[in-house]
Amino acid sequence: MSVKRQQGGAYRQLLLFGSEPANPPRPGACGDGGTGPAAHEEPQALTATDQARALTQHLMEEVTSRENLNRAYRRVKANRGAAGIDGMTLEELPAWLAEHKQELIASLLDGSYRPQPVRGKQIPKPGGGMRQLGIPTVVDRLVQQAILQVLEPILDPTFSDSSYGFRPGRSAHQAVQQASEYVAEGRVIVVDMDLEKFFDRVNHDILMARLARRVADKRLLTITRRFLQAGLMQHGVCIERHEGTPQGGPLSPLLANLLLDDLDQELTRRGHTFCRYADDCNIYVRSQAAGERVLASLTRFLEEMLRLRVNRQKSAVAHVSERKFLGYRLLAGGRLTIAPASLQRAKDRIRQLTRRKRGISFERMLGEVNSFTTGWVTYYRHAAARSAMRALDSWIRRKLRCVRLKQRKRAKSIADFLQSLGVPWNQSWTTAACGKGWWRMSGTPSSHHGMNTQWFKTQGYQSLEVRYVSLQN
Repeated sequence: MSVKRQQGGAYRQLLLFGSEPANPPRPGACGDGGTGPAAHEEPQALTATDQARALTQHLMEEVTSRENLNRAYRRVKANRGAAGIDGMTLEELPAWLAEHKQELIASLLDGSYRPQPVRGKQIPKPGGGMRQLGIPTVVDRLVQQAILQVLEPILDPTFSDSSYGFRPGRSAHQAVQQASEYVAEGRVIVVDMDLEKFFDRVNHDILMARLARRVADKRLLTITRRFLQAGLMQHGVCIERHEGTPQGGPLSPLLANLLLDDLDQELTRRGHTFCRYADDCNIYVRSQAAGERVLASLTRFLEEMLRLRVNRQKSAVAHVSERKFLGYRLLAGGRLTIAPASLQRAKDRIRQLTRRKRGISFERMLGEVNSFTTGWVTYYRHAAARSAMRALDSWIRRKLRCVRLKQRKRAKSIADFLQSLGVPWNQSWTTAACGKGWWRMSGTPSSHHGMNTQWFKTQGYQSLEVRYVSLQN
């Protein structure tokens, strides 16, 4: 049975509106051929920026078009995600829309739509500290996605070519490859700028001023500001927000790029070569003195013009080999390797997955390890890392041997298990009765002989080195 039939009439009512817009364009909108003010405007009297902005006076009609809402629903559904403060799940959204969709569209068109507070959730950051997430309700996510789909084609083409984060057709790999080219040209000193709690410190007035430069529809501007100011519900208390755009909503990345585009334009104006991925910005120069000057001047620019704080403890000017960018480390000549911190985080994750007290089957544990390592190797496929992959493979296999031996529990069971794998009787009992702990036991010759690389292959283990090599071809 198809997904549409499974979800019944509510799904069809939302997705099968047809291709016509929910409401006809207002007089004077782009292409209406009407006699409104826009039809009589003299194009020659407007600058290119003013003309582009004039075309955005009726964006909310595009936001509420049937095609756009259908597409927004499909994207929100595909992205999954938890419920907001109202407890409504994605599965309950079609039924809600069947009853309230006309009311929702009307409130968007007249500018009266008010989002609910977001549900606050904190998660640990890889480098320490906590990251604040804000989970909007599913209805608010639908509206944000619909707005994003209209704003992105307008704003994204104006962004810098050196900006790679959260943009269609761009990726972290492209950013790293571009950085590698800069280093290969001799720019081996990097100005590594770290913005302190960027998403929590976005100034609403400055951001909205940047958006108003390009968007004329006041209804859309009003609703966007309401999304920024929506309260944060945490521990049963709703906290008012006067700054910041918590990560978690579809619209936040685009708004972050819009604000940081001022930084991109300033760097371009000064003739710098740089790569920015969201709030992670690296500027590549040829000398330490030049890097120190750039860091000092950009710190003033960010703090005075954009009201953003530069983390002086984490920001630095150093040789590229001493810093990391998006998990990679660059060496002189532009060669890419895996940053030591990234390797350590991978090991920490494997340790969590292979804890001997988890109480799950070996097959399930192996599947979880494979799921993590497959994505991890794919991300780092551009690094010169075959030896690192081989070493990590060996370490993971030993962790899994340790788990498998502990699951046998008793000495006789361990000895019988090793003998079934071809280990001689005396060697299997030497290991089973050694009494030196599971980790020491997993490193013995008999454990390696019985649970060798071929055995792991038959169990379904996917070698990191083998996958890495296959991705190089």
